[in-house]
Amino acid sequence: MSKLDELKGNVKEAAGKLTGDKELQAKGFVEKTLAKGKELVEDAKDAVDGAVESVKEKL
Repeated sequence: MSKLDELKGNVKEAAGKLTGDKELQAKGFVEKTLAKGKELVEDAKDAVDGAVESVKEKL
């Protein structure tokens, strides 16, 4: 879902730049940035889960 949100943000940001709508451009930037943040959190969670499973296997 994060990739879709990031894409939506990119589209809004580009549309805002194209039309000169600073508010739409800013909303798109924020949406894109939040989506990237969510993706980073998901990646970190997956890494931690993998590390926990690895430790469990060694015990």
